[in-house]
Amino acid sequence: MKKILFPTDFSEKANNAFVYALKWAEKFDAEIITLHVYELPILDMSYVDVPIYQAEVYQSLELNSFQNFKDQIPVLREIASRHKLEHIQISNVLLSGDLVSNILQLVESEHIHFVIMGTSRVSGFKEMFLGTNTASVMTGSDACIIGIPDDSTFRPIHKICYTTQFSDEEQDALRKLIPIAKKFNAAIECIFVQTSDNEVKEVVVANWKLLFENEDIKFNTIKSDNVEDSILDFIAANNVDLLAVAKHKRGFWDSLFHASLTKKLAMHIHIPLLVLHDH
Repeated sequence: MKKILFPTDFSEKANNAFVYALKWAEKFDAEIITLHVYELPILDMSYVDVPIYQAEVYQSLELNSFQNFKDQIPVLREIASRHKLEHIQISNVLLSGDLVSNILQLVESEHIHFVIMGTSRVSGFKEMFLGTNTASVMTGSDACIIGIPDDSTFRPIHKICYTTQFSDEEQDALRKLIPIAKKFNAAIECIFVQTSDNEVKEVVVANWKLLFENEDIKFNTIKSDNVEDSILDFIAANNVDLLAVAKHKRGFWDSLFHASLTKKLAMHIHIPLLVLHDH
């Protein structure tokens, strides 16, 4: 059985993302492991009785964290019940320490396939996917990462947009995307935005089309120097339900999410972002 890791702070946006986790679990016959991580503070060492004081504070914080965790579990169960998904197997983990370290440890020890996380358009996708925490999760594990904008309401996935520059590495990521698309009975639209300083030879595109000719995939090349608007316009015009990108070389990642593109996506995109590893 596949496993989905769902880190949560029990906020409204996290509960919104939990619906996606439930729907993905249903499609993949997967179980969900929810994870809540709390950090113990570094205390002021000027106190005379530091060990006693520290122990009391930590004990209080741990107790409060556990109580909050225990109180929130029924909320997640209620969300599952509301969507008629109470049959989904859900287990819950409460850990202290560093969020990234705990996620990476669970991804490895529990053989996690997907990590589904809520994100805010206020901070933007760059902070969500290039920030210290999530970037470390992506580079440190092979799990697929799915970011859910806080105002994204779940809808069935019928069409997936996969951004590509037709590199060899992206072929491997596309092969990983195909079985995901089939689970949702979704079509894949590959999109390449050809700018004046970024072109791909026609023979390369033709080779991709040949390699994937038996799959429900269309290849689209758009000539424009405005990458962000081209992606957003394509998503809107084609009723795309999920944006997928390949995560491989850091240079590619940075070029894809350069400042202006990030700002534009963060302000206007309302669909989930799926990050696939290319290996």
